[in-house]
Amino acid sequence: MDVGHSLKDSGAISARGRSEFSFNLDLARQLATALEAKHLAVTRINFDGKIPSLAARPEAAVGADYFISLHHDSLDPSFLHLWEWDGRPETYNDEPRFRGFALFISHRNPDVAQSLACASAIGARLRRLGFARATHHSATALGTPRPWADETNGVRFYDTLLVTSHTTVPAVLLEAGMLKNREEELALADPANQARMADGIATGLAACMMELRADKGEGRQ
Repeated sequence: MDVGHSLKDSGAISARGRSEFSFNLDLARQLATALEAKHLAVTRINFDGKIPSLAARPEAAVGADYFISLHHDSLDPSFLHLWEWDGRPETYNDEPRFRGFALFISHRNPDVAQSLACASAIGARLRRLGFARATHHSATALGTPRPWADETNGVRFYDTLLVTSHTTVPAVLLEAGMLKNREEELALADPANQARMADGIATGLAACMMELRADKGEGRQ
């Protein structure tokens, strides 16, 4: 499990001025606990925020059954509005179309089928828990549209992401939600909501891993 961004490159800034890395780390800690409760071993990547490069992330996952990189979403500055929070100027966009989770896989991954199977299982479980899938990654105005791999469960192809395309194992990158949406930002910062999302991710991933091991004749570990 990879915590997206780092202490030096903290990623996006939320509507209330908090770094994406801190959101990623909070969710990762909850998810590690949830996965281990389901008897899945977790290799923690970049939990200290000091990883030296993007390439070091997939390298640290060699030998794993699956690789997941945790992130939170943002928007191009042209879509953002100014407001003041705690005496500081910040930016936001509360439009309903800019919210929800997204899962990204790559055609360049050595096991696209398994990448998709587990990403779909995660997305399906999150939807059953009431989390909405993002739709804005189809918009040309936001950059290169990312085609659906599984529209129902919020999975898209994003072939050039290094962490999913340069791994030796099946992989997905999760954008847990939109940091620039002020309402969703509060939910993403709430420990109870984080735990609920982590349980959904872990449940979907554990089910997918069980199927994979059954197909390989390994049984549950």
